[in-house]
Amino acid sequence: MENKEEGKEEKEEDFKQERINKIALSYYSRPDVRKAIYQFCQNREVVPRYFEGFGKRPDILHYDSDIINFVKNGATSFHCSEEIWKDALQISTEMSEEQLNEIREGWDLLMDIDSKYLDYSKISAQLLVQALEFHGVKNISIKFSGSKGFHILVPWTAFPKEVYGIKTKNKFPELPRLICQYLNELIKKQLIEKISDLMQKDRKSYVKDFEAPKQVMPDIILVSSRHLFRAPYSLHEKTSLASIVLDKEKIKDFKISDADPLKVQTKNFYPDAEENEARELLLQAIDWGKSREEEKQTEKGKEGKKYQEVVIKDLTPNLFPPCITEILRGIKQDGRKRALFILINFFKSLKQNEEEIEKKIEDWNSKNYKPLREGYITSQLNWYKRQKTMLPPNCDKPHYKDLAVCKPDSFCKFIKNPVNYTIKKSFLIKRQESKKPSSQSNQKY
Repeated sequence: MENKEEGKEEKEEDFKQERINKIALSYYSRPDVRKAIYQFCQNREVVPRYFEGFGKRPDILHYDSDIINFVKNGATSFHCSEEIWKDALQISTEMSEEQLNEIREGWDLLMDIDSKYLDYSKISAQLLVQALEFHGVKNISIKFSGSKGFHILVPWTAFPKEVYGIKTKNKFPELPRLICQYLNELIKKQLIEKISDLMQKDRKSYVKDFEAPKQVMPDIILVSSRHLFRAPYSLHEKTSLASIVLDKEKIKDFKISDADPLKVQTKNFYPDAEENEARELLLQAIDWGKSREEEKQTEKGKEGKKYQEVVIKDLTPNLFPPCITEILRGIKQDGRKRALFILINFFKSLKQNEEEIEKKIEDWNSKNYKPLREGYITSQLNWYKRQKTMLPPNCDKPHYKDLAVCKPDSFCKFIKNPVNYTIKKSFLIKRQESKKPSSQSNQKY
């Protein structure tokens, strides 16, 4: 029986290989397909795949005609690097990190979404696009993976070239991996809810698999040094489908038949991003990463003690740290979106109700040198309602100095975060007030 099964599998594989080889020669003969692949792969490491195995590394495409030459020799797909190189042919496995940094010009943020069900991947892709847009990233590319998933790309041109005094091009794969982890955390709750809703609506088509939300999260393993991903418009060996580029607004409407090589119409996969468009995304991911590490260290130091939530019933302005007071006076220069991020997290961390937060934000926005659009603020507030509460950035982060609101008083040196300032100050005031009755009663005697 085992021999028969193995023989059957071998025949299926042979059939797939024969089919993809026939399709590949016709498909890659199209000048528009070769041009789309070639243009995207410039300054990247590019490796052809021969059904089951990859070609030699490193390699590049010198001309678009190289594509058809590889195909004539049996290549079925083309895979490229997230990293952008001065000369990819210089790459060697023996190179040190410093040597790789010297020839690396930058990197793209590439998120790989895959699931056993295409509809799960669609949900995840839509949520990730929303999360990116929430952070001010507008120029986003998305393509079908060729199987049951999607690749989402934010170009290197959108990221700051330096952050906290460090060249961002040298922090690969650390920074893109951190961004993926941060976005995973942001969309996790909604992803679980939406996939659960889908499973309940259509029990016949979907297996009730509660691990599915975990499996469909962006693959952070893809974010590793010299890892390759399928180039746009490259074919997929197993499905014979093309890795086509999609409009981000049409993810929900995508059908497998759209990726039929005979139907492909090429479009650019690399968007024209604005400089520093993804700066807020990167900074917030870094802050989240540091906060998470600090929380882990704090938990270790507690030695099993349970954290007790502090709720301040009467949150008056005299309890605010100087930086929050300054922000609430209105932003007089660039930085309104970052200030909004700080204020929302500050008030949410102090358990203010949604109506109170909205009133405070509305009043703050009216004082800004140029108020943010009402629709933008509403979308931000709605987003944060659905997310896990996060502390605002710690006091040692550059956010407050960049906004010119860091004006520490004598109490600031004892705290690490604006929320801690308010909690400790409230505690001290209450303790002082509790002593007053006893002192007055002593005077009577």
